[in-house]
Amino acid sequence: MDITELTVHELQEKLKNKELTITEITKAYIDRINEKEKDVDAFVTILTEEALEETKNLQKKVDNGEITGNFAGIPIGIKDNICTKGIKTTCSSKMLENFVSPYNATVMEKINSENLINLGKLNMDEFAMGGSTEYSYFKKTKNPWNLKKVPGGSSGGSAAAVAANMVPWALGSDTGGSIRQPASFCGVVGLKPTYGLVSRYGLVAFASSLDQIGSITKDVRDCAMLLNIIAGYDEKDTTSEDMPKKDYTECLKNDVKGLKIGVPKEFFGEGINEEVKTRLEKIIEEYKNMGAEIEEFSLDIAQYALATYYIIACAEASSNLGRFDGIRYGYRTPEFTNLKELYKKSRSEGFGEEVKRRIILGTYVLSSGYYDAYYKKAQQVRTLVMNEFSKAFEKYDVILTPTAPTGAFDIGEKSNNPLEMYLADICTVSVNIAGLPAISIPVGLNSEGMPVGMQLIGNRFKEETILNVAYTMEQKLKFREKYKPEFK
Repeated sequence: MDITELTVHELQEKLKNKELTITEITKAYIDRINEKEKDVDAFVTILTEEALEETKNLQKKVDNGEITGNFAGIPIGIKDNICTKGIKTTCSSKMLENFVSPYNATVMEKINSENLINLGKLNMDEFAMGGSTEYSYFKKTKNPWNLKKVPGGSSGGSAAAVAANMVPWALGSDTGGSIRQPASFCGVVGLKPTYGLVSRYGLVAFASSLDQIGSITKDVRDCAMLLNIIAGYDEKDTTSEDMPKKDYTECLKNDVKGLKIGVPKEFFGEGINEEVKTRLEKIIEEYKNMGAEIEEFSLDIAQYALATYYIIACAEASSNLGRFDGIRYGYRTPEFTNLKELYKKSRSEGFGEEVKRRIILGTYVLSSGYYDAYYKKAQQVRTLVMNEFSKAFEKYDVILTPTAPTGAFDIGEKSNNPLEMYLADICTVSVNIAGLPAISIPVGLNSEGMPVGMQLIGNRFKEETILNVAYTMEQKLKFREKYKPEFK
């Protein structure tokens, strides 16, 4: 038995039946990291020694009956823009290369209270700006299915680590598709929860009105279990919603009879790869056979979503990243003669090209004379996007689209063409603009042997609906049983 092949719920079962110990599980994952990390480059900071020490203490407490939690001793990986007390939080940037967080993000408090074992901080596009994890200051993460391909981004390290069985599950963040798109590229499950369901306190901000912490897992049940841990009201986050606590595993019914699924034709039009369309059309037929009602409809704001997203995201990034000035914390240039030069050189040397590009664009759209023409207009379109989705959900329970217009592309193929890279977000950004929940699950492989993802979008705080619809298809397809990454 390969322990690292198991899902979290399977690990729990084996722990419960005393077929495995916490120590055996942790050691298996450490061995796997030692074997595969040199190929995949998913980690910025590896915490294997600390994990082993923690495991020994935890095992003693479990043996003595001092700890009885469901998740005690289960390993996890954390995206490197989520603050972890006493551990580096770099955002994969030179600017924060040596920053050690003095506090934990709320999600980390929740993870620690369940006694999960943190195996390390995972690589990402710098400050979560990018769609391929090629914009990391430290390394380029590779896709375990094909090491010449990107894993997606910005949570590429999280998706690649789960796909490569180096962690059983991981936390990521999603601003415009940064959990779902890498999940699609790496053949794993990625959930972006409703804005406000999971606290953002301790998540290093990119675009505050769009950012959301979520989960990347091997299957839908694990996804529901991780959401159970991280969801909940937090008074430290003013955008956090005070919702009744739910057990998201209870919604996994494996039944979609009578469910209404809307298919927006704009998401199957120009720019979507033919193989992706064909694969999704087969999935739609499967849902029909299962008793779901499928209807094509028009979501005509889709064409404006990408421009709207990049105006709002860059404007908020420009504002949020103003704090990195070479004075309070983070990188400071060693040579300067006055304050202005300190600011200029610290930011020029500390930020990478993509981050600088977005700061400049964001500053431009917020500047006097352009604010009304760009930023204000984008916020007005945002309201239209929200209204269009609200109208759609009066009629449909779920909206089905591709997660990404293509499978994973080659490393270096789009990194020198920002517009092409931005177009890879075409299917995902509108979800963040509207603050909705969405999940991506793998539904097959393309002719290159790379995973194809399906995205299911739900109404606000209706995670249980999309989890069940995803779970039902997952049970039918059995993707994980049929396909495995080849590391070729």
